[in-house]
Amino acid sequence: MKTLKFIALGLTLMAGTAIVFISCKKDSESTSTLQIRLTDAPTAFDEVNVDIREINVKFSDDTSGTNGWVSMPTNAGVYNLLGLQNGVDTLLASLVLPQQTVKEIRLVLGPNNTIKDNGTVYPLVIPSGAQSGLKIKISKKLAATLETVLIDFDAALSVKKEGNGDYKLRPVLKIK
Repeated sequence: MKTLKFIALGLTLMAGTAIVFISCKKDSESTSTLQIRLTDAPTAFDEVNVDIREINVKFSDDTSGTNGWVSMPTNAGVYNLLGLQNGVDTLLASLVLPQQTVKEIRLVLGPNNTIKDNGTVYPLVIPSGAQSGLKIKISKKLAATLETVLIDFDAALSVKKEGNGDYKLRPVLKIK
């Protein structure tokens, strides 16, 4: 009878341990689909075209290297920001990621950035943005099955006409 009790106790302990391991494994493997979307506020220009090549997200606070950066599959292309107004947005990137806290988003830009003002197209210069990308500090915990980050690229505040006639992009980006 004692042997039967010890066997029953042993099986109970093993079952309890298995449940704990399964629960921990399930929690550590929880994922979330992160979507990065883009929209814009109205401005007086005819077009503001931004060449977006890649979207990266960073999970760690480490700023000394590439630790923590994840490259997202990106719908690369030239986006006319003025076509993304009045509730219209577009999907830039989407990826299933572990449920962690996103600390930073980086938009890597290409060279095909232009502005159309009064019917004339001008190059749109992005000081240092082409090398380092446009970085947005964020602290968003991925907790739901689908998480969306909407980036409002405010073209009206971002584009400056210089005294020499050049147009420069000094991005004003807001997370909604």
